[in-house]
Amino acid sequence: MLRFKFLASAVPLLAAAVFARAEIGSVSHPCIALGDTSVELTSLFWTAGVHVAFTDDPARATVRVQITEDADTADFAVVDDGLGSEPDTCQASSSTRLVSIAAQPVDGGQVVYLSSEGPADYRIYVRSKTFSPREAAALIVGARGGHGRFQAASL
Repeated sequence: MLRFKFLASAVPLLAAAVFARAEIGSVSHPCIALGDTSVELTSLFWTAGVHVAFTDDPARATVRVQITEDADTADFAVVDDGLGSEPDTCQASSSTRLVSIAAQPVDGGQVVYLSSEGPADYRIYVRSKTFSPREAAALIVGARGGHGRFQAASL
């Protein structure tokens, strides 16, 4: 009976370990490179160093991100042809910054108001099969912590 209890308690732990390893090893998460640092979205909340939440109320926002229809007016543009457009851009390393999208604001985390109207702290242009405007906004806010404009970013 003790062996059965041990086996019954070990199976869920093994399943969780396999799931976590698949999430950590996955390269399909949206990612951008900023110089020598890469910023990647993660679905594992506890591994992220930066947590970004979204709001529909501009008064609650700490950062405003505007979706533009013109790449020339954007601070950050994401245009790709799908998976594998630049396969070596984001390599996991010790300088990789992990960002999660939180359901509710986390203490000290940024709260983003995403709209197609200004004023805005950042302006983004997104035409992508792999990035949503929300994911692009989370990445740029996570990259700079919501403060100041960034120099250059690439997919």
